[in-house]
Amino acid sequence: MQKTIFAQKTFVVMNYILFDGVVRNSLLPFTYTRPVAEIRIGILTIKEKWENYLGVTVTILTEEYLEEKYPMVEMEENVFINASILPTLSLVEEIEFISEKEALLKNEEMIAFYAHSMQEEVDFDTYELKEYAGEYLQIETLPAIFTKNDSALRQDFELLTKGKTSQEISSTNQVSFPENVFIEEGAVVEFAILNASTGPIYIGKDALVMEGSMVRGPFSLGEKSVLKMGTKIYGATTIGPNCTVGGEVKNAVFFGNSNKGHDGYLGNSVIGEWCNLGADTNCSNMKNNHNEVKLWNYESETYENTGLQFCGLFLGDHSKTGINAMFNTGTVVGVSCNVYGAGFPEKMIPSFSWGAVKNISEFEISKAKETAKNMCKLKKSEFTEVDELIFEALFQNEN
Repeated sequence: MQKTIFAQKTFVVMNYILFDGVVRNSLLPFTYTRPVAEIRIGILTIKEKWENYLGVTVTILTEEYLEEKYPMVEMEENVFINASILPTLSLVEEIEFISEKEALLKNEEMIAFYAHSMQEEVDFDTYELKEYAGEYLQIETLPAIFTKNDSALRQDFELLTKGKTSQEISSTNQVSFPENVFIEEGAVVEFAILNASTGPIYIGKDALVMEGSMVRGPFSLGEKSVLKMGTKIYGATTIGPNCTVGGEVKNAVFFGNSNKGHDGYLGNSVIGEWCNLGADTNCSNMKNNHNEVKLWNYESETYENTGLQFCGLFLGDHSKTGINAMFNTGTVVGVSCNVYGAGFPEKMIPSFSWGAVKNISEFEISKAKETAKNMCKLKKSEFTEVDELIFEALFQNEN
């Protein structure tokens, strides 16, 4: 514990822990393999945002089978923060002054609360409940990841570029509003069209934008990621680190380590990690009758209205598609699926599914792990023993 003085105010530097909260099941299949705090929206993950704003390392309270990969560090004095809520300066200021027996709420939604290591339980009836008057972004549903990506990306751009100088933009590029373009060290962008009049464009460290790419902001390209020749990007789109993307993409989020290397359309969608979309994979993001899209809800085990006219594909970690794969509006694909064949598959594909569109069977766990290892190796990473244990826990849960 450490005391710090700012502007004549003294407060204790707490240990901060992000907890999944009640929305965890609403964010499946992505929270099958990660805590809520590890969801990427904007440029950063939610955990990275909080660490940037708080100026300290934070840990995570999540499901038991994920704890070994995402361990929680509890100290004598702790502040638990709802991981589905994105930080703002005013919110962080309120949270930094939370003390013993205090909790911060907004409209009965728990934002943060104090907990001492000696407390056997947290009884909020004994707490002083403070109402937060400000605004913030919250990720409560799958579509929120792309519908709120525009605002989150702008906030992250301001956070990450403040006081920093961009790499010089090569004269081979055609650029609109260059003051809204930031290129990190080692990134290469040549013979591209960058239109930042509609939002900022952020190119991460050692990323590559190949010739002929057309980018309309807001847009973020993660560290060591690649836009292939002639790629067409409409904002607000986020491509996380170590991805390869081509074709046409609109208002989509790639968490990281995934490939869409060829032509094909992807709109209003979210792609997890370690995914691969085969050549000419296409997803529909609007129904032919223009009605609102329904989406599978894991919690209610039914399709529910999203209130959205545009809603595409949600692809869980380690899932793949064959060439010419097609997905209908509002399709949810679980973890470690391999989908191929002519026609549209079902709009909900359970984890560990394998096969042609009209003949889906169970993906054997040994083969699923082998495929995952190969994908990680392709991305110069490792599918660890801990990752295997997570797969096994998920597989048992599905059967």
